[in-house]
Amino acid sequence: MNAIVALCHFCELHGPRTLFCTEVLHSPLPQGAGSGDISGQNEQAEEEEGGIQMSSRIRSHSPAEGASADSSSPGPKKSDMCEASGEICGCRSLAGGHPGYISHDKETSIKYVSHQHPNHPQLFSIVRQACVRSLSCEVCPGREGPIFFGDEQHGFVFSHTFFIKDSLARGFQRWYSIITIMMDRIYLINSWPFLLGKIRGIIDELQGKALKVFEAEQFGCPQRAQRMNTAFTPFLHQRNGNAARSLTSLTNDENLWACLHTSFAWLLKACGSRLTEKLLEGAPTEDTLVQMEKLADLKEESEGWDGSEEEEKPSSQPDVVEGQELSKSSPETSLLPDCNSWNVAHRRLSVFRSLRHMRQVLGASAFRMLAWHVLMGNQVIWKAQDMDLVQSAFDVLRTMLPIGCVRIIPYSEQYEEAYRCNFLGLSPHVQIPPHILSSEFAVLVEVRAATRSSLYPTLFDDEQSLNKYEFLVTSGSPVAADRVGPTILNKIEAALTNQNLSVDVVDQCLVCLKEEWMNKVKVLFKFTKVDSRPKEDTQKLLSILGAAEEDNVKLLKFWMTGLSKTYKSHLMSTVRSPTSSECRN
Repeated sequence: MNAIVALCHFCELHGPRTLFCTEVLHSPLPQGAGSGDISGQNEQAEEEEGGIQMSSRIRSHSPAEGASADSSSPGPKKSDMCEASGEICGCRSLAGGHPGYISHDKETSIKYVSHQHPNHPQLFSIVRQACVRSLSCEVCPGREGPIFFGDEQHGFVFSHTFFIKDSLARGFQRWYSIITIMMDRIYLINSWPFLLGKIRGIIDELQGKALKVFEAEQFGCPQRAQRMNTAFTPFLHQRNGNAARSLTSLTNDENLWACLHTSFAWLLKACGSRLTEKLLEGAPTEDTLVQMEKLADLKEESEGWDGSEEEEKPSSQPDVVEGQELSKSSPETSLLPDCNSWNVAHRRLSVFRSLRHMRQVLGASAFRMLAWHVLMGNQVIWKAQDMDLVQSAFDVLRTMLPIGCVRIIPYSEQYEEAYRCNFLGLSPHVQIPPHILSSEFAVLVEVRAATRSSLYPTLFDDEQSLNKYEFLVTSGSPVAADRVGPTILNKIEAALTNQNLSVDVVDQCLVCLKEEWMNKVKVLFKFTKVDSRPKEDTQKLLSILGAAEEDNVKLLKFWMTGLSKTYKSHLMSTVRSPTSSECRN
C-alpha cells in the first residue's frame, strides 16, 4: 500500500512536529538510507515477524540531526529543535546518528523504512502539512478521536488525535496524533474501520504505559499541590528544560520506536493486503449474476435461521436449490469435512472427469441423446447404486447449461417430478411412473453391472472401476442419428472429437458457446417479453440470430428461464415498448 504512517506531537515551543514516520519503498533505498552502512554493523539486529524481516541500518547522516544535513535538506534546523539536558527531547524521536529502522518484506520485496522525517522533500512537505492540520484545525469534537481530511494535491489523511499523561506538562497531558497519508481517497475511506481499530489499539497501549508512569510520579511527588503552592511565574520558565520529555521517557519504554516501527510496518502491509483489485473484462456474465443472487438468498436464509429452531423436512421432499444441490449428510459429518478427505478422494477415482470422458464411456450415439435432452431442459434421470458416480455425472453434464437452468436432486429414494428438478439421481429399486418412461421429455440412464462381453476397453488406470458398469440410455423420444439438433450441440461434439484440443481448451470453448447463446436469449427476451413484438417479427429475429430451427427455438425458450432476476428487473424497469408509450400519449 502506497501510504505513510506518522506519529505527530504538539510541542509547547514549536507547535506541531513529526516525531516518527514509516514509509513504503518499492525501489532501491534512497541516498543516505543505506549507503553509509558500517562494516560489521550492517546486520546488527534482525528479527522476523509476520513475514517481515526487520534490521537496523547505520546511515552516514540524517536530515533530522540538523548539524550534518545539507542546507537544502527537508528536515528542520537545529535551532528549531527543543533543547534538553541529558536526554532526547519531546520534538525528537531518534538520537543523532541513530540508524533508523528498515524492514524487508520477503513476499513482495518491499521495504518499510522508519525515521523521524521522510527523506524526499515533497514527501516531507506533505507529511509536515498533514501534521500541522491534524494538531491544529482538523480536529474532531473533544480534540481526541478520528477525522478525515485532505485534497488531491496534498493527499488524503486519516488522523487520530489523543492525549498522553505527563506529570510535568501543562494540564498534565501532551497532545499527539497518528496520521495515515494516501493519495487514493476511495481506498483510504474503505480502510477506515480497519485503520480505526488497529490505530486505536496502538494508542491504548501508549496511553496505558504513560498512565502507569504518571501515577507512579504523582504518588512520589504530587505536582498539582506543588504548583498551587508556587508563586505565579511564567510556566515555560519553570520547566528548566525538564518538562519537554520524550515519549520514551513518558512511557518508560526504551524500545518504543522499534515497537512503533513494527506496528506501523505491519499496519501498512495488512491494510494493503486486505483490499485487492480484480480486473473484470466486460460486464458480469449471467452465471455470475445468478451465483451472486443465490449467495444473497442463502445469506438471508441463514440469518433467518439464527435464534429459531430449524424444522426437519420429511424424507419425501429432498433438498434442492437452483444451480446447486444440498448434501444429505448429517450435521456431524458436515462439521468435519476433512476427516474423510482421503476416502472421498479415493472414491472419486471412479467418476467421470469431463464431457469427453463421458462420451468415451457411453458411446457417441448414447452421449448425443443424453446431451440433447440436457440442452432442451428435459428431465435427466440416473439410476445407480453408486452415489458418487451419479454426482460426478451431474457435475459434468451441468457444465453444458447456464447456472440458472440447473436444478439438481443428487439422490432420492422416490421419483421427483420434473418441475422440481431436471437432474434426478435415483436408487436402483425406485419405481419410475410408466408415463415418464414413455415421455419424450425425459431420458433415463441405468447403470448396471457389466457382463464380460460388454466391457469397453480401458484407456486409463483409474477407469478400472467404471469398467465394471454398463450404461443403458433410453428415452420415449430417441434422437435420430440423422437429426440436425441444436447448433450448440453440434459445436460441442465437434470440440469433443477434436483430439488436438485439450480438456481445458474444450472447457473454455464451452464457456464461450454458452455466453454466445445466452446473448441470443437476452435479445429474444427483450424482443418478446418486454417489447411484445408480433410472431412475424420474432421469426425474422430468429432467422437473423441463426436460431430459426425447432430445436434451437426450444433451447432458447428453456435457457430464458436461466436469466438472472437482476437482468429481468433491469429491463422491465428501464425499457418501454414504443406501442405502450404511444397508447399513453
